[in-house]
Amino acid sequence: MTFSQPLLLRALLALVGSLCLGLLALSGAAQEPYWADLQPRSALVERGGSLWLNCSTNCPRPERGGLETSLRRNGTQRGLRWLARQLVDIREPEAHPICFFRCARRTLQARGTILTYQRPDRVELEPLPAWLPVGENFTLSCRVPGAGPRSSLSITLLRGAQELSRRRFPGDSPRARGAMATYTATARKEDHRANFSCLAELDLRPHGLGLLQNSSTPQELHTFALAQGPPSLKFPRLLEFGREQLVSCEMDKLFPADEAHIQLALGSQMLSPRITLDGDNLRATATLTVKEEEVEDEGDQELTCTVTLGGQNRKAQGNLTVYSFPQPNLTTSEPSVREGTFVNVTCEARPGAQVRLDGAPEPPPGEPAWLTLTASEEDDERVFTCEALLEVKGEILRRNRSLELQVLYGPRLDEAGCPGNWTWLEGMESTLQCWAPGNPPPEVECTRPEGGPAIPLGLAQPIRRDHAGTYQCTASNLVGRTTKDVTVVVEYAPSFGEAGCPAAWTWVKGSERRFSCEADGNPEPEVLCARAGNLSREEPLSPAAGAPLGHAPAPGLYRCQATNSRGSASKTVTVRAEAPPQMDEASCPSHQTWLEGARAPPLTCEARGNPPPRVQCSREGPQRPQRPSVSRADAGTFHCVATNSHGSDSRTVTIGVEYRPLVAELVAVPPGRVKPGGNFTLTCRAEGSPPAQYSWRTPPGAPNIGLSGNNSTLSVAGALGSHGGVYECAATNPHGSHALRITVHVAGPWLWIVVGGVAGGALLLAGLGGLSYYLQSTACKKGEYNVQEAESSGEAVCLNGSGAGAGGGTAGTAGTAGTGAEGGGAEVYSIQLTST
Repeated sequence: MTFSQPLLLRALLALVGSLCLGLLALSGAAQEPYWADLQPRSALVERGGSLWLNCSTNCPRPERGGLETSLRRNGTQRGLRWLARQLVDIREPEAHPICFFRCARRTLQARGTILTYQRPDRVELEPLPAWLPVGENFTLSCRVPGAGPRSSLSITLLRGAQELSRRRFPGDSPRARGAMATYTATARKEDHRANFSCLAELDLRPHGLGLLQNSSTPQELHTFALAQGPPSLKFPRLLEFGREQLVSCEMDKLFPADEAHIQLALGSQMLSPRITLDGDNLRATATLTVKEEEVEDEGDQELTCTVTLGGQNRKAQGNLTVYSFPQPNLTTSEPSVREGTFVNVTCEARPGAQVRLDGAPEPPPGEPAWLTLTASEEDDERVFTCEALLEVKGEILRRNRSLELQVLYGPRLDEAGCPGNWTWLEGMESTLQCWAPGNPPPEVECTRPEGGPAIPLGLAQPIRRDHAGTYQCTASNLVGRTTKDVTVVVEYAPSFGEAGCPAAWTWVKGSERRFSCEADGNPEPEVLCARAGNLSREEPLSPAAGAPLGHAPAPGLYRCQATNSRGSASKTVTVRAEAPPQMDEASCPSHQTWLEGARAPPLTCEARGNPPPRVQCSREGPQRPQRPSVSRADAGTFHCVATNSHGSDSRTVTIGVEYRPLVAELVAVPPGRVKPGGNFTLTCRAEGSPPAQYSWRTPPGAPNIGLSGNNSTLSVAGALGSHGGVYECAATNPHGSHALRITVHVAGPWLWIVVGGVAGGALLLAGLGGLSYYLQSTACKKGEYNVQEAESSGEAVCLNGSGAGAGGGTAGTAGTAGTGAEGGGAEVYSIQLTST
């Protein structure tokens, strides 16, 4: 084949360029300067902690070297081109150690920075006032002494879980420590008994150390509202010695009304009121009684009401007048007199009072009133009234007293008060009446001289046939005595008794009981019972006394009819069917499922039976405490027993608790970086009930991904660069889902410099240049090395990264492989492989 001149020219130019690049690489390798390196260059250490610093150089034979720092040192390890030193009790907010080596009459240096942090161990919220009026401003002040660095610190003032204010300190010096934050708020009713607190957060997550938190002790705020005006006091203007009067005091617009105190006092005497609360209204009611021995004289007394809330008082007071006004005296010469006796009646009251007596002339003020009469039967139970009037503070007060005159006379039994003949029907409720006038009221007693049950006088009761007969009634008092015969006739028809025919009859399933219904009557009645409402087509319950009812009676209402020549009687009989308890899968499922975190449901277990059975369920094994919500510990076996008056039945119930899945573990094998072409697996394990289903989210374009039978394991054979990235495992069941992420790193191929050319000499030069560059890069890679092997082999050692010396040289970079896992963006794990 032939080549055009332009193509041949381009090939020659490419060959010359390759030769030049190779020569430049060899020249650069030969003239590379020496450097010193300090690891770590930047570190964050807790105040009082310790740290190892590694100082190294690539100088083949350094004359001397060291580490300059003002921090305390505990131990040092050395090699030909390195030294490591432990710094202890680091307390300075900021330090700058210097690593140096003397090489070829030059000083090589590397500087580092060490910062310290201090946890927010003390979070102090200034004390709040004991009480604050609603609408008044108050200030929350929080101090966090010593915590730092302040630029990573934030202070949040909280009302319960509500954030009121958050203060940060960006841009502050790394040496700054401690901080203070304030917030001014207005007291509200909603703030009463609210907890206020302060949260300090030291965010060291940018440094890989997490978020350090601490809170102050919560403080409870008390707010109140109290009107400026006095309470409303209500009381009587006049109060009589020894009499009870109600006094009340109330106040509106109180907050919190249930924490207000109210007191009532009469002079120096504290009352014991009944306190009632209605919304924002507080009311005190007391019964006030003043005894004559408690005060020196009649007159005015001061009544006070005091309401206290939030350390403030509101007071109301008033005067009431106490006085003495006893009932007037009303007397007779004799309280009880016989007919024809003379009687004197006298009415008198306290000094200064006007008295009036019925039937007597009105006397002058302060004088008694009286009258005289001859007692007769018409005067018996005559009522005399004595009225007294007294003026107190312009008000006319009245007192009355009454007296009944007793005139004694003998008893009389006449037909109007004590009839001589009575006719009753048996079973009816009747009353035997026999009353005799006389004073004192005569005692009347009726007895049966021939014997037998007697009928009590004046008491209504059902009449029986054995009540019939002749009674002798006697009336007597202190004045005299009289008697009278009374005849009682009783008629009766057939009747039912509960013993012979029960009104309620119960048949228990499986029993052999027989039903009978008998009636009392003469002659003996015929009894027939039929279902109520079906009299046109008889359904006999008992065709003959004592006939069997059978094993399956029809519950319902039946009517029994008894008939004889004297009449008839009926009775309603209720037939009930009862059964012992019975439980089955429908009424008491043997397996029940609850959901974790839901409100704890009642155990579903019912039983059939009559009377309705009582079902009690108890847990097998140790009893669990009652909780408002379901937890996994509620799962277990319960024994349920149903009981009524006819027996019992039992079932065993198993309670299972389901819960949403949680990815508990997501691991990679191998755990380090994956080499190109290598294999790795990701295993996901989740907890949940029912068991979770697994699904994966992989990096876009990642080929050849295999899954296990239940999708819990993901595997890759022959890893490529596209397999690197974030893998997410999600576990799902009917109650929710949860996911966890892991990062897979696939190491890229080494960069080979291939220099080729048409001429054999150019190829050799390019190969030598590439070999020299490779040796230089592998001789001083970034990463962690085995220090002792490097010292014994005489190779240069680099620790944790590259460093530039005074000449500005560049160290080679080694590829790293690793994986990291994170769940919900909260945790990231990474693995650094160590090269040796």
